[in-house]
Amino acid sequence: LVNDKQCYQFIRQTRWPNGVSCPHCQSQQVESKGYHQKQKARKRYLCKACCRTFDDLTLTVFSGHHQPVKVWILCLYFMGLNLSNRQIAQELDINKDDAQKMTNQLRESIFSRLPMAVLSGEVEADEVYVVAGHKGNPEAVKKRP
Repeated sequence: LVNDKQCYQFIRQTRWPNGVSCPHCQSQQVESKGYHQKQKARKRYLCKACCRTFDDLTLTVFSGHHQPVKVWILCLYFMGLNLSNRQIAQELDINKDDAQKMTNQLRESIFSRLPMAVLSGEVEADEVYVVAGHKGNPEAVKKRP
């Protein structure tokens, strides 16, 4: 149901909603330079500001892996359905260790982009009294006058 062309279109729309920009210098002075040799749906670009080339996956969590981008996108979809790593591996017909690595990388990437929580105003916390190491010896826990 999902092909490479749809996956790359999804990545481009998500990554650059306001037009393509260079991942190295963030310039929008970019020109298209055709397609990747082996993956025909993967576009290549040249930044006129820093003169560096890049493609749809440069500096993303999807770059530099042996699994095709289609597998990564489907893995994200299955993660959204709360499937376990073992179920994801079965659905994608990949090794369970690969599924574990992929889901860990995707989660780390997602959480690294979340803004830090900022506390303000009054913050309340419950107190907890924990006595460790005195199990079965209530006399050692008693407060002394």
